[in-house]
Amino acid sequence: MTHKRTIDPDLESLRDTLMGMGGVCEEMIHLAVKLLLDHDAALMDGIREREEKVNRLHIEVDERCLRLLALHQPAAIDLRLVAAAIKVNSDLERVGDQAVNIAETSLHLCRLPPMRLGDIPRMAELAAGMLKDALDSFARGDVELARSVIDRDDEEDRLKSSTFSELLALMQSDASTIQRALEHILISRNLERIADHATNIAEDAIFMVLGKDIRHGAEREAGPQGLPEDVQA
Repeated sequence: MTHKRTIDPDLESLRDTLMGMGGVCEEMIHLAVKLLLDHDAALMDGIREREEKVNRLHIEVDERCLRLLALHQPAAIDLRLVAAAIKVNSDLERVGDQAVNIAETSLHLCRLPPMRLGDIPRMAELAAGMLKDALDSFARGDVELARSVIDRDDEEDRLKSSTFSELLALMQSDASTIQRALEHILISRNLERIADHATNIAEDAIFMVLGKDIRHGAEREAGPQGLPEDVQA
């Protein structure tokens, strides 16, 4: 279900800024993974530049959300949009941090002999796709798309577990791979965390539209026992 509505220009501007920030995070993931795959250390400069932009937007979005709450006192779905925007903003800043972690680890790996990446490229593709769809679901109020993001998180967890098992077996059979394998395990953890943040954003999109908190597997209906009446749609 896609929720379409006309919203206040200030809220629309806030949402657009958040989507722009998400786009920068997507670029950071792409560049970090390209650095890993191509051993292209020159990509680090572009990642650092984007990190600075994400950090600036993180502060800007928080300030705009607080100003909207103080000056406009939004209610119902508008209030949920601002509340969700604050949380999405935080998740996106952390996605940027994870992308930097991947890039820094990959930069170190550039100086070491290459080794098989296993499921890491698939993890990267899945995590990046989840983030893109989570942001789209938030922008469009698309509940079905948000739920599809949440469903994909199990596959990312499975790939992380299989990557860990494969790399552990490699370290046990060949001690010379230990350092590189540990670096690859860290990258797989970073990618799994990006998928977790994408899942959080998808959950916030559902909350924004339906007023329903589905975190931790709970499908709690909005109502007297959940949200106050003036927060309901």
